[in-house]
Amino acid sequence: MFFDIAEFHQWFEQRCTAHAYKVSRIPLDRLDGWSLEADSGNLVHRSGRFFSVQGLEVTDSGRAVEAWQQPIIVQPEHGILGILVKEFDGVPHCLLQAKMEPGNVNLVQLSPTVQATKSNYTRVHGGRPVPYLEHFVAPRGGEVLFDALQSEQASWFLAKRNRNMIVRTDADVPVLDDFCWLSFDQIAELLQNDDLVNMDTRTVLSGAVALRRPTTGPGTRHGDDTFDAALAGSWQQQGRSLHNTVELLSWFTEAKGRCTLERRLVPLAGVSNWSHRDGVVAHDEDRHFTVLGVNVEASNREVTGWSQPMFAPRSQGVIAFLAKRLDGVLHLLVQARIETGALDRIEMAPTVQCQPADYTADPFGTRQPAGRPPYLDTVLAATPDRIRFDAVQSEEGGRFYHAQSRYLLVETDDDFPLETPPDFAWMTVRQLIGFVGYGSHLNVEARSLLTLLGFLPAAARAPQPVAA
Repeated sequence: MFFDIAEFHQWFEQRCTAHAYKVSRIPLDRLDGWSLEADSGNLVHRSGRFFSVQGLEVTDSGRAVEAWQQPIIVQPEHGILGILVKEFDGVPHCLLQAKMEPGNVNLVQLSPTVQATKSNYTRVHGGRPVPYLEHFVAPRGGEVLFDALQSEQASWFLAKRNRNMIVRTDADVPVLDDFCWLSFDQIAELLQNDDLVNMDTRTVLSGAVALRRPTTGPGTRHGDDTFDAALAGSWQQQGRSLHNTVELLSWFTEAKGRCTLERRLVPLAGVSNWSHRDGVVAHDEDRHFTVLGVNVEASNREVTGWSQPMFAPRSQGVIAFLAKRLDGVLHLLVQARIETGALDRIEMAPTVQCQPADYTADPFGTRQPAGRPPYLDTVLAATPDRIRFDAVQSEEGGRFYHAQSRYLLVETDDDFPLETPPDFAWMTVRQLIGFVGYGSHLNVEARSLLTLLGFLPAAARAPQPVAA
């Protein structure tokens, strides 16, 4: 435990330098333990486990582009993302880990107590056991506070889900060198830092948002007590809402019923508009993302060295909720988004979720973007006084290389239209919290942003202008 955040930062800096880490880019055909199948070109591991990179064909998508092909990560196993909670002097604390992931821009970030694929925790790699795993697999001691199968980035994973768990214990828990206990208030402050609390921690913490209450009062967050009151009203269990939960479930079910998206796996070698060149698999117009290879050295991981393929986005993403006060209660504009790889094809998502660079013309004007996402220009044009939250966060560093997104909450003015396209609906924060407990409802981007908003500390960061 730490007396203050400064003490934590001193500890974290020490942990970042206590071990030897090295990540090197290498060609895909030089990955140790991985091979490109002769007939399909798929990237597979020699064990037949972990994951593979294959091709995906999408048709009748219902999006601006009706059909396309792309590489996709296929990982047909559930991992465990678990946070252990214990009270000290009546204050709940979470056991988090300073963990290196090869895709993190800064290598080390705060991860859950346990962050492991099934292949890892069953020790397919032959390495050391995963610490604290016994708290999250049956038979376990302690009290389960949250337990749900949740999706991951469905633009890059096919039907990938992990078990998100929060377990409370009263047992004596030995604290290993790279682990520390942090209170919810301390975590709230750390979440305001760019690239510090990793995606896996944020998705698990979305299951703990309901345990917190917003701080209200003049100037406690943004120097705007009316906004604070509107946000507090959005948290209330019986707060005023534009739609009730039954209506929102009906809206979501109707969106699923309209979905016509079809998909099938195809050989990676034959994916159209993508090429294997210069040791990577890249889009022919250098858009979207690239599949690349890395060699990893990490002295404190279960296995101290390995190679693997990773997906590297070509640009930074923007993930944003638009917010509007309705009858004094803050409502978020939620999208029923068609997700390429999602198990149910549609999940609830933030208002905007994209890489804006994919919707700009090329420098020569020969290619115009297709289907600019609704409300993207509203977010990009937001003035600082309308930006209520703003932070750059890393996406999952175990599979994605230097993937970062700008997470925002943008409040609209009073004249912003209440009417929305059919795939959008206004919800309160409390209503979103209610959907977190069910798998295949909120996507990982919405859960991550909900955590960032639900753990807002008393003094939030100063907003910055949004750049396209």
